[in-house]
Amino acid sequence: MKKMTAVLAALAAWVALAATPAAAQEYPNRPVKLLIGFPVGGLLDTVSRIVGEKMSGLLGQQFIIEARAGAGGSLATSALAKSDPDGYTLMMVNDNHALNPATMKSLPYDSVKDFQMIGFVGYTPLVFVSHPSVPVKNVKELVELAKKQPGQLTYASVGPGSAAHLAGEMFGAAAGVKMLHVPYRGGAPAMTDLLAGHVKTMFLSPVISVRNMEANKLTGLALAADKRLDILKDLPTMKEVGYPLEASYWFGLMAPAKTPPAVVARLEKALAQTLAMPDVQKRFADLGAILRPLNSQQFSAYVGTELTKWADVVKKAGIQPN
Repeated sequence: MKKMTAVLAALAAWVALAATPAAAQEYPNRPVKLLIGFPVGGLLDTVSRIVGEKMSGLLGQQFIIEARAGAGGSLATSALAKSDPDGYTLMMVNDNHALNPATMKSLPYDSVKDFQMIGFVGYTPLVFVSHPSVPVKNVKELVELAKKQPGQLTYASVGPGSAAHLAGEMFGAAAGVKMLHVPYRGGAPAMTDLLAGHVKTMFLSPVISVRNMEANKLTGLALAADKRLDILKDLPTMKEVGYPLEASYWFGLMAPAKTPPAVVARLEKALAQTLAMPDVQKRFADLGAILRPLNSQQFSAYVGTELTKWADVVKKAGIQPN
């Protein structure tokens, strides 16, 4: 009886192993769901639609964007962790994936163990801007003003623990100034108050910054990156003005842990082909985004670095997880 049981177990394992390549060759044979953790219409949604559209063409199945906004993206991430690891539920993950473990008391998933990275897409460096009512034209003048008015100069963010929040904390630490953080529930209310002058400064995505700077509604101060952007050629980097800090919104493709390697490889290849397309590269450049294709292994290493980086920033800033 024991011998028979062992034979049956071995046969079952062989059948499962033999079926894997066939399943991968057939993948995908139905539409693929692409989760995002923030509302439709934002930067992450735009990025997901550009990538999803091209991957649909390459793989022959539609990529359907599904927004599950809330809790800093962790609602969508939790849904992905619980999904079947078959390649039919993916997520365009962003920088919040590395921020949330440091800024939230608990998460219903492990940010590393519960996921399989497919590939990194790119990032948009944040632009430090001020309202025209602030009597400054550059970072040096802003620092001088902030030192004269400690704790009075405000900066908005899309929420506690967001990249915009932590960029403000890094700047304050680097410049030796104390600014007042004003968190909002999302980008729309933050922008409304910034444009009205109710809050005075903020770290924004390039595409939003450009159109408001061109309309003289905001003053561009510096780019939180190590090199300038083509759409903001005249704007210096933080490094150039003496504060070498980098902060960005980034995005990449992720699947549940235990997704078959052959399926991951197929998705990884399709993503790389997508990012190599000239029209995709132009669309990202117009967004002020920098494409940085990384494969699955490289993306995993990048996430690990980001987790460590932001945990250190949060600790040094004395930010309490909520």
